[in-house]
Amino acid sequence: MKQSKRYYIETFGCQMNERDSEIMGQLLKEEAYSATDVMEQADLIVVNTCSVREKAEQKAYSLLGRLKKLKEKNTGLIIAVAGCVAQQDGQRMLQRIPHVDLVIGPQKIYDLPSLLQGQKSCKTPEVRTGLSPLFAIPPFLPDVKNGSHFKRFVTIMQGCNNFCTYCVVPYTRGREISRNFDEIVNEVAHLAASGITEVTLLGQNVNSYGQDNAGTELAGLATFPDLLRAVAKVEGIQRLRFTTSHPKDLSETLMRCFAEIDTLCPHLHLPVQSGSNRLLKLMNRHYTKEAYLDKITRLRTIRPDVAITTDLIVGFPGETDEDFQATMALLEEVRYHNAFSFKYSDRPPARAIAFADKVTEEVKNDRLARLKERQEEITVERNREYVGRTLSVMVEGCGRTNGEQWSGRASTNHIVNFAGPSGLLPGQMISVTIAEGGPHSLRGVADVCNKGREQ
Repeated sequence: MKQSKRYYIETFGCQMNERDSEIMGQLLKEEAYSATDVMEQADLIVVNTCSVREKAEQKAYSLLGRLKKLKEKNTGLIIAVAGCVAQQDGQRMLQRIPHVDLVIGPQKIYDLPSLLQGQKSCKTPEVRTGLSPLFAIPPFLPDVKNGSHFKRFVTIMQGCNNFCTYCVVPYTRGREISRNFDEIVNEVAHLAASGITEVTLLGQNVNSYGQDNAGTELAGLATFPDLLRAVAKVEGIQRLRFTTSHPKDLSETLMRCFAEIDTLCPHLHLPVQSGSNRLLKLMNRHYTKEAYLDKITRLRTIRPDVAITTDLIVGFPGETDEDFQATMALLEEVRYHNAFSFKYSDRPPARAIAFADKVTEEVKNDRLARLKERQEEITVERNREYVGRTLSVMVEGCGRTNGEQWSGRASTNHIVNFAGPSGLLPGQMISVTIAEGGPHSLRGVADVCNKGREQ
């Protein structure tokens, strides 16, 4: 019997890329490819790239450079590059990395099987990176035999219309395109029928679902809160999450969903980027610090136990000590449960690359270190607030130590390490009384007599 060909996918960047890699993996299996964890054994290597951060792009190019030796050893090896760097660099990538065979943009990942057929008949490298405002995300039911058996990502839209001056997403993933409302609900129902109990709805800006011209017709004039309520009605879904949100589109109706939808987890990732109104305007964020804080206050009034996390950029062009102190003051006022902070880096063709008054690396490093240090202190203080509380935790797997040690995730998205009985299964809900709050997780003991209840 002829052995099937093997593929290996390396994914860089965000959850959107993780989901795209899952889709490409499923498409490949339908073409009689089998997955391998050993890159050297693969007949096809797909590098799914991200260009939002300079570091992720550098890592992708570093890996592609190293693949030259594998290509020399195995002349039949096909190397494909997908994702945002592929879209951004296109034909230039073949000049920089001539041993690449396929360059595939985010809207073209569904063409992967036909592109591979083309490689069989013609060994000429091919670039497929077009972006169209008429693109429709194809209906796609995931294969639940592979990947997590209790939680999954579901893409609801692609692209972004905001054009923040530091960001390349509108250029690499195109304008906002919402997916068909019924197809999303059908995908969630398909997952639930297969045993999936937690879904996360994905998009660059999920809050604006249904507002794009192409998506409005597809979505039937539905809003994101409408979609949340429809997905929440799917039998078998115990937890519902979404990411990422833009503050300008966080409506009162959406905030009320956190109080009115039982399965919607009390966790919101709401990127603020800076506490300086001057920088927020330069970033083209379309809100002020005061407007952002008003929404945080309103959300906490509606759902007091909500955990809020954010993204922050330090060293944006022109950032002064006063601007940075405004961001530090914002940390103190909001007291985020966690924050993902980054140094600004030029990301062509984003507009900020042409801005004057670039901040030196030395200053950026200093500010980032100070911000991270203070946020970690706040995170520990926040996590200690859970001590003595009993949280409903979804088991994800065994802990690092032997014995009856487990790891899971609370509805607030906290990682919870806990002592519990043997025989627990991933996806199982169990109550855990928290005894300790650390910088990265909570620790506690399972209450086997009170499974899945939160106090």
